[in-house]
Amino acid sequence: MNEAPPSPTLAGRDAAAVIAPPAGGRARRWLIDYPRAVPLVIFITIAAITLVSVFAIESNARTRERAAMRDYAQSIAAALDRRGNSFSAYLRAGSALFSALDEVSPQRFENFVATLQLAVGVRGAEGVGWIAVTDKDDLPQLMAETRRTRPGFPQVRPPASHTKPRIAPVMMFAPRSAASERSLGYDMYSDPVRAAAMDEAARLRRPVTSGRIQVAQSAGGYAPGFIIFMPVFAPPPASGGEAQLRGFVYAPFNARTFLDSAVGASDRPPLGVRLYDGKAGTDHLLVAHSLSGGGTERLAQPVTIANRKLLLVVEAAGPQVLAPLSMVTLFFGLALASLLMLLARLLTQQAYEDQKRLAFFEEQHSIRNSLSRELNHRVKNTLANVLSILSLTRRRTDDLDEFADSLEGRIRALSATHDLLTGTDWGTTPIRAVIEAELQHCRTTSEQVVTIEGPPVELAPNDALSFGLAVHELATNAAKYGALSVPGGAIAVSWEMVEEGLAEITWRESGGPPVAQTRRRGFGTELIEKIVAHELRRPVTLDFAPEGVTCVMRVPVRRRGDFRIRA
Repeated sequence: MNEAPPSPTLAGRDAAAVIAPPAGGRARRWLIDYPRAVPLVIFITIAAITLVSVFAIESNARTRERAAMRDYAQSIAAALDRRGNSFSAYLRAGSALFSALDEVSPQRFENFVATLQLAVGVRGAEGVGWIAVTDKDDLPQLMAETRRTRPGFPQVRPPASHTKPRIAPVMMFAPRSAASERSLGYDMYSDPVRAAAMDEAARLRRPVTSGRIQVAQSAGGYAPGFIIFMPVFAPPPASGGEAQLRGFVYAPFNARTFLDSAVGASDRPPLGVRLYDGKAGTDHLLVAHSLSGGGTERLAQPVTIANRKLLLVVEAAGPQVLAPLSMVTLFFGLALASLLMLLARLLTQQAYEDQKRLAFFEEQHSIRNSLSRELNHRVKNTLANVLSILSLTRRRTDDLDEFADSLEGRIRALSATHDLLTGTDWGTTPIRAVIEAELQHCRTTSEQVVTIEGPPVELAPNDALSFGLAVHELATNAAKYGALSVPGGAIAVSWEMVEEGLAEITWRESGGPPVAQTRRRGFGTELIEKIVAHELRRPVTLDFAPEGVTCVMRVPVRRRGDFRIRA
């Protein structure tokens, strides 16, 4: 009848033997152990791969754009170089003309320029001119000779204020225009930039480009530009010595038109172009085709025009948004990452629910096994009690009816206590409830007094069964021979906790017939002193005093964990 201690290890082995958990892979284990981390890691991984792909696509796009800028810059530089070489060749031809002839008339010079077919105003050149170089002292003679054929030739300007011993006035310019007429008589040595280029050309004896200057325009006004000078030397004297510098053939250029002619010769992408004299800077800017929003990507390409280094800068607006392929990749990658994260989340949730379901099934199986073992144990205990009661009752009576009545009453006592335990799901049962259940059929008159008092104490199932049998025997004896057999009899049942986990219950009768001191030892005494005392594992004291029976029992009060259903 004693409750068996819990055996969770046995239950776990039994459950595992019947419902074994599935042998899931490591991935499934991760889904269960990290239900939130796994989807997030998948999303971050795919997103990172997407971002790396977008970065690679954008880098390739920047590389292609940079290559396109380089090709564009090189094509413009090549076009500028070709035009510079072409005009240098024209100026070399003009130098040869003035070197070969002692005197070149304006008409001959205009015919010569016309044969060059310069496309003035289209390719940047404003025309071709002739500069005569003479000593300051010989200037009046030069002007007198010029005015004999061209009476309206203007005075040399500005007045010679430079330190050079020579003067270089513009003597001829073709084709004729308002701007060319304004340039006649202008002393080129008066401008340091022009003078430096002329000196360099004379030293190198080849075409040389000047620095940034303001060039007179045929339509009026001035514009940034430059001049290419080609020196003209007289044949060396027969007596020997160096050839004397006679002058320069030159061509002024409008920088914008010169650059536009080169840019227009190539397929023009949406790029900005700037042309600088020597190095980048506002003071050196010759012309600029700027972008509306300003360029953020720049590529510099050196250009040499007639022995002068220019700098060509190509600029791009820079990426404002991602390239279409990058946008598609980013959208697809984020969509894929979100989809995989959602799928992983669903798989995680499914794995978690499967795990919970499996654990529930294992628990239910364990509970069924435990209930089966508990039921088997309690049925055996109940049958053992019944067999003990049956054996003792049979030995103590010779009459069949008395045997049947005694056996029926004791089995009813077991049944009443079983009903109490069933009402509490075979949990703990209050002492008061057991006593009241056994005494409810024993009181015959209202004059009989039954007093039940004590603190709230609850008994384990098997202890309640044993205690209920003892109360039944005491109540049956009182109803037949004791306090409950006569009017005015009284029974007092009280209990108290005498120590931790032990309650002492006292049954005391009074007001009944005197108790005979000589009596036959009955079944109730045997049941209480042997069976009940054995089940409670505590001795039971019975005192048959003349004034009434007194019984003292000590019942263990166990915690719920000590008698829970066997696992």
